[in-house]
Amino acid sequence: MTMPFYVAPEQVMKDRADYARKGIARGRALVAAVFAEGILVTAENPSRSLHKINEIYDRIAFAGVGRYNEFDQLRVAGVRHADTKGFAYSREDVDARSLANVYAQYLGQVFTHEMKPLEIEILVAELGVDGAPDQLYHILYDGTVVDEERFTVLGGEAEAIAGRMDSSWAEGWTVTEALRAAVSALAGPDRTLGADELEVAALARGDARRAFRRIEDGELAELLGVPPPT
Repeated sequence: MTMPFYVAPEQVMKDRADYARKGIARGRALVAAVFAEGILVTAENPSRSLHKINEIYDRIAFAGVGRYNEFDQLRVAGVRHADTKGFAYSREDVDARSLANVYAQYLGQVFTHEMKPLEIEILVAELGVDGAPDQLYHILYDGTVVDEERFTVLGGEAEAIAGRMDSSWAEGWTVTEALRAAVSALAGPDRTLGADELEVAALARGDARRAFRRIEDGELAELLGVPPPT
């Protein structure tokens, strides 16, 4: 009788983590930053139809990097979870923290028990109202949840991009300042990113119940201070 092949649990976890990180690093990065009137999410994404940034609920946004089909499934599940909870209880009971915990549990379960981990990182952002702070939850491929206050970076070259964002950070900056800093951090010193290579959305405080809106085309070009794409 042959002995079964044995691999130490520590090695299995390390291999899965390396596999997930390599997959995520191949994708384009994303930056979410708090500004004076809300939360701005900026992603390097030339596609006009495959969105990385989406609305989950009234004041909650979702963003993902890595394999599109994997994080989009989580987006759909999050919308359903939020709608069900809002209908069964009240709209005020739907919050980013509980949604981030649901995502973290699922990602952790897959990472621990499945052969292949999900090659994604996701963001759940909630706009604070009535004096409550804005919330940024960065959920890693293994289910780890990181609660950020100023900004967070998802995807490849995250450390370098975060370093550039940190050096340009300004408390209470405008949406224009936050956008230009995020684009500069994503691009780095050796290249530039045009409006047609970006996907941008914001959760902004106002009178409307729904706070999510996309910043596109002429408005995006104007905020960047460049001619609109032709």
